[in-house]
Parts: sequence; C-alpha cells; structure tokens
Amino acid sequence: MREPVISLQNVSLTLKGNAGNVNIIKNVSLDLHEGESIGLIGPSGSGKSSLLMLAGGLEQATSGKIKIFGQVITGMSEDNLSKLRRGNVGVVFQSFHLIQTLTASENVATPLEISSSKNPIKHAMVALDRVGLSHRADHYPSQLSGGEQQRVALARAYVSNPQILLADEPTGNLDEENTKAIIDLLFELKNEHNTTLFLVTHSNALSTRCDRVIKIRDGKLL
Repeated sequence: MREPVISLQNVSLTLKGNAGNVNIIKNVSLDLHEGESIGLIGPSGSGKSSLLMLAGGLEQATSGKIKIFGQVITGMSEDNLSKLRRGNVGVVFQSFHLIQTLTASENVATPLEISSSKNPIKHAMVALDRVGLSHRADHYPSQLSGGEQQRVALARAYVSNPQILLADEPTGNLDEENTKAIIDLLFELKNEHNTTLFLVTHSNALSTRCDRVIKIRDGKLL
C-alpha cells in the first residue's frame, strides 16, 4: 500500500493564552491517502481548523510527527515548508482571502507568479474559465458576489494542480444556491485532478459527499 499523502502521528498543539496554556489538539493520529476526500466535522472551538492547518504545514505542532509526501515537516523551517507546499498544497478559506487590489485573473495568477511559472495570466484565464468566470477576469473582488469570489478562490487553489487541497468552511459564507454550486465544483475539480481533499465543514450536504467523515471534539478525534 502506498504511503499516505499526509500522516499525523500523535500530534498535539498547545497555545499560550491569557490564563495559561490551552491544549487545542490532543494526541491526534490520522492518515490521508491519495485521491480521497475527508470531511472534518465538530462543534465550534473543537480544533477543526487548527487540525487542518497542522495537516498542511501551516501551523507547527507542539509535539508528535507530521509527514507530507513522506517528508517529516515537524520542525522544518518556514522556507523549506513553503517550497514543499508550493504547487503541491492548495488552500480555500471561508472568507475567500482574495487580494482586494488585484483583479480576478491577477488573484488566480498570484501563486504562479510566486513560483516563477511561465505565462501566469494565461494559466489563470484557463482556471477562471473552468470555474465559469472568464468573463469576470478583469473585475475586482468588491465587484464580485460571494459565490463568484469563492469560485475565484477555487481557481487560485487549483491553478497549480496541487496534489492536496485544504478547504476550511468553503461554503460557510454562501447562500443555499451558491453552496450547492461550489460543492459540485469542488468535487468536480477534485476528481479531475485526483486531489486529496481535506475539508472542514458544518454542512451535511458537503460532508456526505466525502469518502470519509471524521468527527472531532475538544481537540480529540472521536
């Protein structure tokens, strides 16, 4: 059997708070395999987003071991982590995180420009066309609806053909109609690219589309 794309082994995360240390993630072990989709659900404050960030190397674990593509990232420098994530890990957030001073095409092209890829705007336009927004390429985020902004965010996440996509409440700010459209698009893109999809959600419509659903409460997997 192939090695997991992401592997967490006895991982904990403790942060310093005003009243002392707060244990956010408690001794979690989890493997994510190539091409599968995993939905992470749990109440607010249960550690869902923190676990997602740990899995993608966007947060450093306090203890335990995390591997991405077989490489131990625990204690890895931010520069090396950035190199590992670049082109390999895409991220979609609930609040879109688009750069307000850039057009839709420029937002999508940003990760390609960071990695010095050739013809970033050309590839961005292909990605925007795939999510049905090529006609909005020159519009700024403030000129786009919430559903359109999330489509731009999806195009940006997928423009580098990442092997892993992390999605933190990707439909949390959308109405019912846009939620359905984004869910359909998310899984279409996942299947087209054979992406390993790890997502946090409160949406039953989204979690039931996943191969696996994992529950977390008080920093522990149930």
